[in-house]
Amino acid sequence: NSNAVVPSILFKGTRGYLEKIANQANGAYSQGWFDASAVMIRRLLETLIIEAFEKHGRAAEIQNRDGDFLYLRDLIAKTVACTAWNLSRNTKQALPRLKDVGDKSAHSRRFNAVRNDLDSIKSDIRCVTEELLSLAGMR
Repeated sequence: NSNAVVPSILFKGTRGYLEKIANQANGAYSQGWFDASAVMIRRLLETLIIEAFEKHGRAAEIQNRDGDFLYLRDLIAKTVACTAWNLSRNTKQALPRLKDVGDKSAHSRRFNAVRNDLDSIKSDIRCVTEELLSLAGMR
């Protein structure tokens, strides 16, 4: 679907909140609200990483001493470094790219995402979300 940035078919039948996040990312994208879409993609990454660690009983590895989950930068670092699963090279390389677009959209005062910013990472989104869904036991 040319009006979708996240392959929503991957999220059908997973968890309601994951389906909603994917739908919001796609809805914002189709409306031309590219910053909103990028922020939802960032949220989807965070959520999927947490789901994968929880599925494997490793949530404590991505929490601080107060029990709060780490920031996305640290979640990605822990995910890439985790030897409990064998992440593909593509996912390892794609995670920082996805984070970068989401961060700029969420935190940069002068950056406004455009369609091409998201179109250029569509294959990364597909690769990462499919792999993390699998690690989380949902695919």
